[in-house]
Amino acid sequence: MKIIICGAGQVGWQIARHLSGERNDVTVIDNNGELIRRATDALDVQGVTGFASHPDVLDRAGARDADLIIAATHSDEVNMVTCQVAHSVFQVPRKIARLRSGAYLDAIYSDLYRTDHLPIDVVISPEREVAKAALQRLSAPSTFDVETFMSGKIQLLGIVLEEDCPALNTPLRQLNEIFSSLRAIVTGVRRGGRLFTPDPGDQLFAGDQVYIFSHFEDVARTLEIFGKPPQKQERVAIIGAGNVGLAVARTLEARPGRIRAKLIEHDRARAEYAADRLERTIVLNGDGLSAELLEEASVPVADAVLAVTDDDKTNILAAVRAKQAGAKMVISLINDPTLVSLMGALDIDAYINPRATTVSTILRHIRHGRVRDIYSIGDAEAEVMEAQVLSTSPMSGRAIRDIDFPEGALIGAVQKGDRILKPSPDTRIEEGDIVLIFALTHDVPEVERLLQVSIDFF
Repeated sequence: MKIIICGAGQVGWQIARHLSGERNDVTVIDNNGELIRRATDALDVQGVTGFASHPDVLDRAGARDADLIIAATHSDEVNMVTCQVAHSVFQVPRKIARLRSGAYLDAIYSDLYRTDHLPIDVVISPEREVAKAALQRLSAPSTFDVETFMSGKIQLLGIVLEEDCPALNTPLRQLNEIFSSLRAIVTGVRRGGRLFTPDPGDQLFAGDQVYIFSHFEDVARTLEIFGKPPQKQERVAIIGAGNVGLAVARTLEARPGRIRAKLIEHDRARAEYAADRLERTIVLNGDGLSAELLEEASVPVADAVLAVTDDDKTNILAAVRAKQAGAKMVISLINDPTLVSLMGALDIDAYINPRATTVSTILRHIRHGRVRDIYSIGDAEAEVMEAQVLSTSPMSGRAIRDIDFPEGALIGAVQKGDRILKPSPDTRIEEGDIVLIFALTHDVPEVERLLQVSIDFF
């Protein structure tokens, strides 16, 4: 498949890295020549320096026979015009645009993106996706990562194991026997900075970061077994009233219950803008690093604090100060993946990576139709794929023990009709079943071969 990616920033780079690794013909466009050189030196891609919205630049990138264009530059307007030119001049069949401004995303203007108006097949909003990720973190406050699959019936939980975790120093096979009725399975372990898929004989240790698939009805029990009892979320403080912070506050207001939220914003005009659009949330204007303002925002007694400004260092410092002030849980928005290793040392409970969130969303829209969902783990270390098994798949009609899975891949759940099963070696995979697979990035192509899927469009 021939794919053009417009924008060689963090999102464009990761998308190019994923797609070029799957033997697609990928061309990256950016007006920054240094970013293009970095991409072409490190990845198996072609590079074109120039403005993505210019027809001659798209022509040089091969738009005349491209199957897909992904417009992910920093400018909404450039992304929109790029899709229009790709459609009108080059008849590119599939167009995805990243749009950040809320003015372009209002539901009342959804007709704007029809083919006879502004032809964009899929609109991706990073801020909305990040706000959704933040709310998911709040829904499972003792986790550092959480995502839902199989229509909300399965949750992926990322948990840091503490010294008091009851599941430590016990082989996973034995854990399955002890908690035989628990519909949960450990599919990934990060230890010493290395992520791997565990064997049944492996044990868990304090400090491990584990990824667990759990049936939604068993999430509370799973958290308790792994040393993370449920926590209430009634007092929430948000630092940063940008698109992400405002979206989180508005969603919290719409939820039933007694959630009391306070929002801190440094810019006075933005604080007034947020106050005009919120009903029950108290908006405070000032520095989110100020101890006095944190006190006024009730941070010392907060159940959760979200630091979601547009500056990583501010978010980290605000989260650290909030935790020191007494907040039970702090979540930080981190764009730079090299800073993630600091989270544990600084006692920051969870982080949100906008790049990984946006990459996951884009990949969901460009996989073959039989892949229903996809989620990127960490810094593109692994992927979770939810896919339907085809009759031509090498998996179809075989027990899991007889399927030649790569070493870095595990099935975390199987859906047969309305039933969701915890997989065992004897579980038989049939045509039409939906499987949830955790796979290290280098094993994703082999998993796709087993599923008999590729990036394609009907």
